[in-house]
Amino acid sequence: MIVRQMVVGSMSVCCYLAICEKSRKSVIIDPGGNEEQILKAVKDEKATVEYIINTHGHPDHDCGNGKLQKATGAQIVIHEDDAEFFAKPEVKHYFSVLGLPESPPADKTVKDGDVISFGEESLTVLHTPGHTPGGICLYSSPNLFTGDTLFVGGVGRTDFPGGDTKTLIRSIRSKLLPLPADTVIWPGHGYGGDSSTIATEARTNPFLTGDL
Repeated sequence: MIVRQMVVGSMSVCCYLAICEKSRKSVIIDPGGNEEQILKAVKDEKATVEYIINTHGHPDHDCGNGKLQKATGAQIVIHEDDAEFFAKPEVKHYFSVLGLPESPPADKTVKDGDVISFGEESLTVLHTPGHTPGGICLYSSPNLFTGDTLFVGGVGRTDFPGGDTKTLIRSIRSKLLPLPADTVIWPGHGYGGDSSTIATEARTNPFLTGDL
């Protein structure tokens, strides 16, 4: 799998283009703006976009969905719990203050353990609630796209609607830390760094070591 990381949008979201090297079929993960930059990467890689996957429903991670879907014809994918949660009028109103474009409805919802395939590659959905009710990570050894669940040296905020700190830490400990130590973490923001590994985070992340 080829992985291209791009920092996009007003909130510096780490967007990813994951490509099957043989077929050039691909997925876009968390397009948070700068759609032309993302489309240029697709063109440069001679890739065909099958899916636009959102690790969660916050507007900074899905505001590019509409333009990219129109340009590529790809299906929008999100966890079923976030599809339901972010469709609530009160939740839409809360996040509307960010002034970011609203995503079209998802074409496909997923749940824990589902597999998203593109060419000869696939991503396994790991449901990791806590940052949002339907937050997910996407795993294909050795790569793990963690969205706003796990950062380099940090974890996602839990003070937004639908967030819960205990749930988030439990998600990380039960779903992510058991993965192979050399698993590469690709986070949703590069606050502490652009990438890490499970071993490094288990050893040094203060939210996981109890050093806070």
